[in-house]
Amino acid sequence: MRNDSRLSRMLHVLLHMARHDGPMTSEVVARMLGTNPVVVRRTMAGLRKAGYVRSEKGHGGGWSIAMDLTKVSLLDVHRAVGGPRIFAIGSEHASPDCAIEKVVNEAVEGAMREAEALLIGRLGEVSLAELAKRFDVRCTGAIEARAPKQT
Repeated sequence: MRNDSRLSRMLHVLLHMARHDGPMTSEVVARMLGTNPVVVRRTMAGLRKAGYVRSEKGHGGGWSIAMDLTKVSLLDVHRAVGGPRIFAIGSEHASPDCAIEKVVNEAVEGAMREAEALLIGRLGEVSLAELAKRFDVRCTGAIEARAPKQT
């Protein structure tokens, strides 16, 4: 089964946009993600509808951040890009006749509900600002590691 990467890809784009002066065109974003500009526009439309980005047409136009990174969580972005159910595991028959299948379904569905609630809760706790801060720390550390030692 193929993973749905819309959330991670759009988080990637949003963090680049947050650190970029000026708008980014769909073509630039598409090259960064290795995809087609039409796919970028389609996915970004959900972010625009949610008010997280804005777009301007014409020369000098493109996509830019339209929100406060501290107020948007990973879960918010997941919902804005039309993310699928968190987990795709489920039962084959919703109302089986077999008692064994009923017991199995109850166990699997209960575990899946608990896991999904945990993941949704965690995604809701992490803001884009936190990711941006982690990125900044990582970049600062990489720059410091490359800098010559002073004696």
